[in-house]
Amino acid sequence: MEDMNFLPIIVAALIPSIVGFIYYHPKVVGGAWMDSLGKTEAELRDGFNMPVAMVASLIGAFLMAFLINVLLETGHKDLNEAGELVFASFHTFKHGAFHGLFYALLFAAPILVSGGLFERKSWKNILINIGYWVITLSLMGGLLDAWN
Repeated sequence: MEDMNFLPIIVAALIPSIVGFIYYHPKVVGGAWMDSLGKTEAELRDGFNMPVAMVASLIGAFLMAFLINVLLETGHKDLNEAGELVFASFHTFKHGAFHGLFYALLFAAPILVSGGLFERKSWKNILINIGYWVITLSLMGGLLDAWN
């Protein structure tokens, strides 16, 4: 891992913002998402600090991309004929996307369901947010695995 390439991690960290811009657009899922919150676009903008949210989001996305990369690499460990641990094989977009889907459904979704229920959010809202993370983490895993 000492020769980790940070360029794919940086690029993967942009995926949540790009997917979020598209996914939560009012003409895609954003209208239903706002409806699930019982809010209008104006209400969501009132008092919202976009620069702070974007910086925090990008930092979090970088940390997620770094962790996904580490998980993918440690999941691809094998022993060579000399008995040495090597990181190798099976780096494809499809394989990485499967890992991302796996992380979304078995890690992110339970967090979103648990938090959403305690926050009294509707199932519609929870499922919309899970859908976003399924797409996002699948794309991040796919990119990171294919790039390695």
